[in-house]
Amino acid sequence: MTTKRVQPLARDAMAYVLAGGRGSRLKELTDRRAKPAVYFGGKARIIDFALSNALNSGIRRFGVATQYKAHSLIRHLQRGWNFLRPERNESFDILPASQRVSETQWYEGTADAVYQNIDIIEAYNPEYMVILAGDHIYKMDYELMLQQHVDSGADVTVGCLEVPRMEATGFGVMHVNEKDEISAFVEKPADPPGMPDKPDYALASMGIYVFHTRFLMECLRRDAADPGSSRDFGKDIIPWIVANGKAVAHRFAQSCVRSDFEKQAYWRDVGTIDAYWQANIDLTGIVPELDIYDKSWPIWTYAEITPPAKFVHDDENRRGSAVSSVVSGDCIISGSALSNSLLFTGVRANSYSRLEGAVILPNVRIGRRAHLKNVVIDAGVTIPEGLVVGEDPELDAKRFRRSENGICLITQPMIDKLDL
Repeated sequence: MTTKRVQPLARDAMAYVLAGGRGSRLKELTDRRAKPAVYFGGKARIIDFALSNALNSGIRRFGVATQYKAHSLIRHLQRGWNFLRPERNESFDILPASQRVSETQWYEGTADAVYQNIDIIEAYNPEYMVILAGDHIYKMDYELMLQQHVDSGADVTVGCLEVPRMEATGFGVMHVNEKDEISAFVEKPADPPGMPDKPDYALASMGIYVFHTRFLMECLRRDAADPGSSRDFGKDIIPWIVANGKAVAHRFAQSCVRSDFEKQAYWRDVGTIDAYWQANIDLTGIVPELDIYDKSWPIWTYAEITPPAKFVHDDENRRGSAVSSVVSGDCIISGSALSNSLLFTGVRANSYSRLEGAVILPNVRIGRRAHLKNVVIDAGVTIPEGLVVGEDPELDAKRFRRSENGICLITQPMIDKLDL
């Protein structure tokens, strides 16, 4: 008698992360790095959320397709994700656009970024492919989505968010029936279709797709042979399957991972300066909407070996202090006052400086008597003594990148141009 081996579907899956995008709405933050490589939450990079979700879900094979200014992303992946071992049937492949199919062709779209690496994928022979965007902040158990995919007999299962209907105009939106079978996929519609059970809400694509590997390969080869295709999942692959096969929506609320402190399903596209600042500042709240302290669903990343944070001086107006703030390792708060701020590794805040609503990336130096309010400061910037930001909107807009909501992005080239 033979017994059937029972294991999670995730162990027969490969997570394939599309991490080649620039993220141009983040302006100068992505001048030197791709959006998935942008720092987030004090220690991590944006891409760590998709990768951690896959790892925590039980997936042990990974591919990451990179393209735009990928050096810092590749370096981060090499340092932080090098613990997966081939002898344990694990793998982690970084797949830059390397002209494998054509000597003149980079990745032309999201589907092409998978198609050009078909031989690598097929060598591992995964039964399922979980296609992921590498630039969103959320916690999700992909095993539950895989189970729905198999149980429903779908050709593709599309991860979807429930969003207020008229806020879905910037997404790809699903028109579904009572069984969540997709009958139409509309890209950025002016009048999004409502859900059967919630007419005031629409199902918007998260850029997460589950396929049986063999079926996906057939779709990619057919799409590559179509000269009129834009080689994109959202524009070409998914609409074709909706019209010719069976596509099913998977609602994020069904697989969102929440701790006891998280009341609602959390998903953020931190693709603008305002959204990026807000999502980081949210983490300084007493009970943040996103619980990064949940040990049952850790966010894996490159963990630098650093000394602890330190707060020094206790004189009037020169007291090292932090209120409602997140302060990472190797930070020295030397007679500086912080409130509602998030500091990444290696920040130095010098005496008499004040930081309020500040998101400060690694290895920034804050000069004495600098007053900074509602700012994002890029990595490695040296803030000169006495600089004031956040009090004079017109002056701020002349010197720095000031967002619609009044958040100032500060980079070293901007500082170098100042006439102080």
